[in-house]
Amino acid sequence: MRQFIVILTILLALCSRGATKEQMRFHCGQDTVRINELLALGAASGLHDANALVAFYAQQLLGTPYLGHTLEGERELLTINIHELDCTTFVETLYALTRATLDGRRSWRDYAASLESVRYRGGTMGDYASRLHYISEWIIDNNSRGNLVEATIDLPHMQYQVKTINFMTQHAGSYQSLRNDPAMVERIRAVEEKLRSLRTPLLKKSWLGRVDVKAALRTGDFVGLVTTIDGLDISHLGIIVKDAAGEPHLLDASLSGGHVMLESQPLKAYLSGARSTVTGIRVFRMK
Repeated sequence: MRQFIVILTILLALCSRGATKEQMRFHCGQDTVRINELLALGAASGLHDANALVAFYAQQLLGTPYLGHTLEGERELLTINIHELDCTTFVETLYALTRATLDGRRSWRDYAASLESVRYRGGTMGDYASRLHYISEWIIDNNSRGNLVEATIDLPHMQYQVKTINFMTQHAGSYQSLRNDPAMVERIRAVEEKLRSLRTPLLKKSWLGRVDVKAALRTGDFVGLVTTIDGLDISHLGIIVKDAAGEPHLLDASLSGGHVMLESQPLKAYLSGARSTVTGIRVFRMK
């Protein structure tokens, strides 16, 4: 009986963690309804593989309008917006839907807990500085908690690069929460200090046409586009979807396309030409 009480206490503590509804910001009253509908579809799909579920949910979100800066506000709240997505919130949404499904849960509250876990340092929302703004820190933090793993290191022809990441403090005027808050700028600068001369894996885009690389990529992989922009690590996020011929494509919340879409060109061609600031990719998978 004592052991049962201890286990029950732990479970109740886990269930009580996370943002309350008063600490959440919704797009509209239909967000929770839509999330519950999606989770029901995921449960009915019979899929139990993380990558397969990521791809499944991405298909359900095709056509969702693109909207940036939905997380910004006068104070930090757990923003839940299933009806408008940018590249980062798209990936976070796929993670949260998939994690809830893998855990056998079908409520929007379970989705919200998973969303908070992947979006914030240590899995707990605090102020603006507690959000994992840089993808490099996002993967380090989520890997340490068993949420995600960096698959880039296992890809053929992978190499490393060293870069200092400090874009936000260098462009503080571009961020609503930093523009008139010197103290918050210093909070972000403290985060960036840990990302100084950071060594990260990279697969150069010139390798993406090789048979062994294409074989190593999986449908449902999260992919980040590595940029040459000074102080920035990743400029865009999406997922990999392979066509019948095994060619990887990017499925993303596209700014230029205006909605969630499957890019028509294979990934290598998509990253060529006008996307001159993109040097390659990093790949992440759910554990």
